Amino acid sequence: MSIFIHSSSEVATSDIGDGTRVWQYVVILAGARIGRDANICSHCLIENDVVVGDRVTVKSGVQLWDGIRLEDDVFVGPNVTFTNDPFPRSKIYPDSFGITTVRAKASIGGGAVILPGLTIGAGAMVGAGAVVTRSVPDGAIVVGNPARVVGKVRDETTPQP
Repeated sequence: MSIFIHSSSEVATSDIGDGTRVWQYVVILAGARIGRDANICSHCLIENDVVVGDRVTVKSGVQLWDGIRLEDDVFVGPNVTFTNDPFPRSKIYPDSFGITTVRAKASIGGGAVILPGLTIGAGAMVGAGAVVTRSVPDGAIVVGNPARVVGKVRDETTPQP
């Protein structure tokens, strides 16, 4: 196996696992760590203090800011918005950013917004467009604004309302 990096992308890290694919117009900063067999789709930005696990899919238009941790087998849908500063102001930076963790095998639907410092539980599913303001339990299905639990994932492939 090998790593594929599209010629239009700017990848400053050398910490990328075998079999990973980085598509068009992606920027990955030097401190980022990307696991094996990951798929980083076009128009993504990954900052320095970011860890992406093995077999993770990050769809187009996602920015992973400092403090984001994606464990193995996570799916991040198109245009998901992660935030890392609970009180952002122009030109005023916190000393450090809280950690937002997406646990193994969790999925986040397109256009969802994840507020800083939360944990999305293992195997959980966040519905498209949800605004996640609180941590999500393992195996929960959450939807809406603010996101609320509406069911449990029965197994890795079948949601149960």
